[in-house]
Amino acid sequence: MAAPYLLVLYYSRYGSVAAMAQEIALGVESMGMEARLRTVPKVSPDHQATAPDIPAEGAVYCTLDDLRHCAGLILGSPTRFGNMAAPLKYFLDGTSELWLNGELVDKPAAVFSSTASIHGGQETTLLSMMLPLLHHGMVIAGLPYSNPELSTTTTGGTPYGPTHVTGRDNVPLSGDEIALCKALGKRMAVLTRTLAGERR
Repeated sequence: MAAPYLLVLYYSRYGSVAAMAQEIALGVESMGMEARLRTVPKVSPDHQATAPDIPAEGAVYCTLDDLRHCAGLILGSPTRFGNMAAPLKYFLDGTSELWLNGELVDKPAAVFSSTASIHGGQETTLLSMMLPLLHHGMVIAGLPYSNPELSTTTTGGTPYGPTHVTGRDNVPLSGDEIALCKALGKRMAVLTRTLAGERR
């Protein structure tokens, strides 16, 4: 039987969400669990498949099998008018096969996001990503206030999940944002093991 892994699935246009995914993966792996990084291709406006099968750089594209066999899911997207980005929504819209068979039921899930401005729709984007996960029967986890950075951050960070504020100049992750990303990875590794033990 293959070792369990947490799927860190994200879409990133300018690199901020990808950077968050890397920090979350470090948190997962610091707890001795594999973090599998995956992304999704852009959506073509003319509805034609134009992306190569394997991206030139970064994480490879996610497959339904990556999702089917994961022990838990951490989902990330930039904000698009207070909602998740279309490429991630497009991928999730194609997971009906997994929903019909209940293949994600009772698995833990969490979300993360990035915006250009501090009030750019971070929390609504996180909530929008939770909705399809709830329909799949997944168990949603956020960040508790036992993480002190939630009370001190002047950049990103919410109890719904880690966030990042890029500003107009695409600034790098702050110390608080990095700490919250790693905290989510660690928490998800613990929850994944706990829930997997209960399902046996």
